[in-house]
Amino acid sequence: MNAEAGRLAPGSTIGIIGGGQLGRMLSMASAQLGYRCHIYAPEEAPCAADVAARHVQGDYADEGALRDFAQQVDVVTYEFENVPAGPLCSLADIVPVQPNVAALELAQDRLSEKDYVVSHGGRPADYRAVSSLDDLQDALQAIGTPAILKTRRFGYDGKGQVRIKDADEAARAWAEIGEKPSVLEAHVRFEKEFSILIVRANDGTVRVWDAPENRHEDGILAQSSAPGGGIVAEQKAAAGDLARTIADTLDYVGVLTCEFFASAEGPVFNEMAPRVHNSGHWTIEGAATSQFENHIRAICGLPLGDTGVMAERVEMHNLIGGAADDWAQWLETNRAHLHLYGKGEARPGRKMGHVTQLF
Repeated sequence: MNAEAGRLAPGSTIGIIGGGQLGRMLSMASAQLGYRCHIYAPEEAPCAADVAARHVQGDYADEGALRDFAQQVDVVTYEFENVPAGPLCSLADIVPVQPNVAALELAQDRLSEKDYVVSHGGRPADYRAVSSLDDLQDALQAIGTPAILKTRRFGYDGKGQVRIKDADEAARAWAEIGEKPSVLEAHVRFEKEFSILIVRANDGTVRVWDAPENRHEDGILAQSSAPGGGIVAEQKAAAGDLARTIADTLDYVGVLTCEFFASAEGPVFNEMAPRVHNSGHWTIEGAATSQFENHIRAICGLPLGDTGVMAERVEMHNLIGGAADDWAQWLETNRAHLHLYGKGEARPGRKMGHVTQLF
């Protein structure tokens, strides 16, 4: 680290915890800026390792292996939030960990996350903590139905959650969720879903991308369109203010994503992700500086890049499962940019790639 400038010089090594497509795209952005990346992941051949200088295979809970990994790099970041926070805490005395572990711990617990957002002026859907079937029945009586029961920890892309249409379904839902500590959320009436992607540097400088409108299928993001219009355009400023408050109070460094419902009563906070995000993939071609490059700039202490939109409209389409087989068709489409992640089997629900179109 260049102490005078507070910057990590090109040629340094970035350690990335996680070997999926986000780690892959972070590695590619790092190489563009002259950095080397080492990937730490439990898989034998993660797709991020294809484009990185080195891959270390190890368990996310193996503190000793993680510390050995940290000694080989100049900064550590992570590509998804389901990494045990405890072992990462011990790395901070070896190398900077960005975003900090406090942000990771907060995002790993849906109840703590919602409480935190409320304490800083945000408005999530009405919710109750659930630790037993009796708690769930009481919560359903207070909130009503329909509602959704979500595990407090380890849920993404529609996993770890059960919809409840009637209070009589409480026992079934509690069993289906594995009788794990959970949060019951009230049903939200909304017009659109959108996200705020913000990047914060270690000196507090912030850049925000235009808010994309998101469309999900079976709990998985199918498409993001930027800039979002209509009600999304009306509510993005208030949502962006909340995202910035969260980033500032956490002393956050890197890209932070907050998801929202656009409702008649204003933006309703859904959840946060302390990392680059699927709804920001459009920024690779569609913004002056992508979320991946700006994340690397932030954690390395470099000036943040412009986040302006580079076309009148940008659409990102996820290629999920067998949809990736249409890759040749996308290559024949004007102003379409194909990204395949180099994964193996195209299982249902598995993100195999994405396409960005500029209009």
